[in-house]
Amino acid sequence: MNIVVVNMVIPVGQGLFPTGNDLSSIILNILWVVFFFSMILLFNQRLQIWTYQRNVEKATIKLQMLADKSREEALKSVQKYAQENTDVRSQVTAFLDFFTIEPVDRDPFGVLNRLEHLLDNRRDRFKAFVAQIAPKAGKAEAANTEDILEAAMALNFIFKVVRHYLILGKKTKSLMIFVQLDMQLPLIMKMAEAYFNAQKTFSAGKPIGDGLGPLVASKLMYGLPKRIIAEDIVCSEVDISNRKAYVLKAEGPGGLLGKPGEAVKRLVEEMSGKVARIFMVDASSKLEGENTGEVVEGVGAAIGDPGPEKYKIEEVATKYKIPLDAIVCKMDLEEALTTMKKEIVEASDIIIEKIKKAIVERTKEGDVVIIAGIGNTIGIGQ
Repeated sequence: MNIVVVNMVIPVGQGLFPTGNDLSSIILNILWVVFFFSMILLFNQRLQIWTYQRNVEKATIKLQMLADKSREEALKSVQKYAQENTDVRSQVTAFLDFFTIEPVDRDPFGVLNRLEHLLDNRRDRFKAFVAQIAPKAGKAEAANTEDILEAAMALNFIFKVVRHYLILGKKTKSLMIFVQLDMQLPLIMKMAEAYFNAQKTFSAGKPIGDGLGPLVASKLMYGLPKRIIAEDIVCSEVDISNRKAYVLKAEGPGGLLGKPGEAVKRLVEEMSGKVARIFMVDASSKLEGENTGEVVEGVGAAIGDPGPEKYKIEEVATKYKIPLDAIVCKMDLEEALTTMKKEIVEASDIIIEKIKKAIVERTKEGDVVIIAGIGNTIGIGQ
């Protein structure tokens, strides 16, 4: 058996383990890796907080700018109808923080009556305030001024809420506050910009997308006698294929909503419940991917009301077993609050044809129907 002897030549000054400079390099590398991961563990959350906080701060600055511009726009609109040498700035600025407390709902009995009472109080306070600071404004101009103040109040509230959570996040150094707020910012900013653009439309007195229902009603009742049927609601009698149709809308061209629920209730009671159908026309929020101006049919009380007006319609329809037909036009929030688009105007003609067809198919000659055009009637007469 042959034995092979391998000679290992080791340079002078080196052994099997690193020494000198090599050992120092390894130690430095280890220390660097430990330091790097320590920094990640210690400062990662702080870096995240700083990133999200910066996004929220930018949004807050923009919201403050929108709120300030909105307030100035409201002041400009009010000053046109104010008495000379009257300082309305302090009054308008203070009124932007006006609030309404919802009624207690733990005992739901009568909650809608209490809510309606508070909403009536709120509307009366708005009218009184506008009459005080803008005594030269007519009915339509006063109504438009109320809408301008509403938009300014909404922007002021959005800004203050976002600023509140920004300051709260800084005080508590809470990552979750900033994360949740940052996730909501795209929707918040879209809503704020919609209200800001709406204010310009209100100032110009132009029809808005939400005026689709009043536009349909206005086209049906054009040139016919009208009467006031409820607060800020006008009504006309229209013949459609030998059926008697009572068409109602808010009284324009001021930015009014009126009380359509009360109007429908009074009409039905006047006729002792002998109404074949109730047709309701309103704007509806669209989902992403749906087309603006798309017309959709359904059943129920199509009205974006906090509760009282919708309840009146449902209650009287249920009492007399009257079918409720709903026809809506799809649009997003900004389209509903800003100048009415061509697609929405064209949709009004489509809705009229659908109503006429439905009346022929679902009622008999001699029947009575009610057609309610729901929405803000700014810029739309009758």
